[in-house]
Amino acid sequence: MALKQGVATLVAAAEARIERISAEQARDLLDDPGVRFVDIRDVRELKREGTLPGALHAPRGMLEFWVDPDSPYHKPDFASGQRFVLFCALGHRSALATAQLQDMGFGPVCDIEGGFEGWRGAGGKIEKKS
Repeated sequence: MALKQGVATLVAAAEARIERISAEQARDLLDDPGVRFVDIRDVRELKREGTLPGALHAPRGMLEFWVDPDSPYHKPDFASGQRFVLFCALGHRSALATAQLQDMGFGPVCDIEGGFEGWRGAGGKIEKKS
């Protein structure tokens, strides 16, 4: 079955319209109290690879529900007024998620170019999860 748009097309379109920051820029924001990092990877990825120190975990499949204050699944962490920096393994899922949150009117929000791998490559701190 041929798709109208493949995932590569969707990711490229999202990346073209969202704010993206480099892993180095993200590293400089780690201790900023006005910034909240959000790891949207699967819990198995967190356990296997770790995450950014203090990052909030929000599984990709629940993100929109957790952000929406009218949702029965809303999480108060997303009503803090902070700047949210999303990331996934390589930056593809987080680009799509960032675009979706922007479409919802949520913000400020951006993602990390290269995701967790970019973070690791830039020498960012990693916190182990159990």
